[in-house]
Amino acid sequence: MASLYDRADIYDLIEDESRYDVYKEHWKHILENRHIGTLLDVSIGSGNVTLALADLGVSLSGSDLSKSMLENCRKKADARNIDVELQCCDFRTVASQFTGKFDCVASTGNSLPYVNNEDVLKTLEQMDSLVKPGGYLYFDIRNWDKILRDRNRFYLYNPFFDGDTRINLMQVWDYHEDDTMTFNLLYTFERENKIFQKEHFEEHYIPVSQTILLDKLQKMGYEDIEVMNFPSHFNNIDINETDWYCVIARKK
Repeated sequence: MASLYDRADIYDLIEDESRYDVYKEHWKHILENRHIGTLLDVSIGSGNVTLALADLGVSLSGSDLSKSMLENCRKKADARNIDVELQCCDFRTVASQFTGKFDCVASTGNSLPYVNNEDVLKTLEQMDSLVKPGGYLYFDIRNWDKILRDRNRFYLYNPFFDGDTRINLMQVWDYHEDDTMTFNLLYTFERENKIFQKEHFEEHYIPVSQTILLDKLQKMGYEDIEVMNFPSHFNNIDINETDWYCVIARKK
């Protein structure tokens, strides 16, 4: 079954200016009282989460495994007159693709759980090697502790539109005996109250607990570790009950 990340055209249909503004507010909150002038996103995808940083004066770089996603990221950046350095690579070897260090190295879009827990820790080490002393390591991720606790099967989105086409998106989650998960992404496309297109994608994840991630940051010598809702200005949700969270920590 195809991955959604092979279909950047469909992946980006949910994005609009209102979501761009939400990400911009998120980054305003993250940047507050932190000196971050340069940022590398090692899972930038098509740039949905990260490009808004350019509006806040941050110089951007990014990498991703998907060439099609990076092509879309380039198109979006050009449309907004954003200069961004992009590299196609695996985040497990990202340190070999960039020279110099950054004020912040990030992984966005719940990308870390695509690899096993051991490789997640190796990726954090790769990210750390590109962080300046006193800089920051950041990631956002689904709340896997909550997912495994509640074991819900269905995750529903509000309908969204592409012109006169209504798009419905539902996820169905399969829990496997080997502690991995498959997210089935089901799209239907409607026009004049009739479904004219259906798409099904599968994303395979290996859940990782917050404890493992935070312990690794501490072992690498990070301080001021802060766990927040994602987006970070949505602070009216109990952090243990949020669907998605982000972490930012400062390097000694």
